[in-house]
Amino acid sequence: MTISAALYSSRSEEWATPQAFFDTINVEFRFDLDAAASPENRKTPRYFAFNCRGGSVADAFGCRWASHGNRIFCNPPYGREIGKWFAKAREAQADGALVVMLAHARTDTQWWHEHVQGIASEVRFVKGRLRFGDGKQSAPFPSAVIIYRP
Repeated sequence: MTISAALYSSRSEEWATPQAFFDTINVEFRFDLDAAASPENRKTPRYFAFNCRGGSVADAFGCRWASHGNRIFCNPPYGREIGKWFAKAREAQADGALVVMLAHARTDTQWWHEHVQGIASEVRFVKGRLRFGDGKQSAPFPSAVIIYRP
């Protein structure tokens, strides 16, 4: 399967954040933790794995985000469990952290209405479509930056 075919399938929930996009928002927020990463695509020196792969990388759901960073970036896997990532972001917000989530703008979903609409401090819709990772084509969905301020 080519990368372009993978972009339009549901085989992967991982959408590596485009570096230039991250650099732009990092100027504003100065992140100190990437809460959903892998060693290959992390955006900050401190990061949590989106699943437990062993070694010294902490599992993103097994620890309190705010105790490891107070300016947190998270581009979660875009699968059925995405609502859990937003619940975790809101927990970190309640603990006093700033959390900035990058996700697909799925305004028709339950997780959006439970964790974003009327709840997030700010929602910024991304103009155009992002090109994730090493993809040759833009994503088949619009994206949003969802901000939870302490």
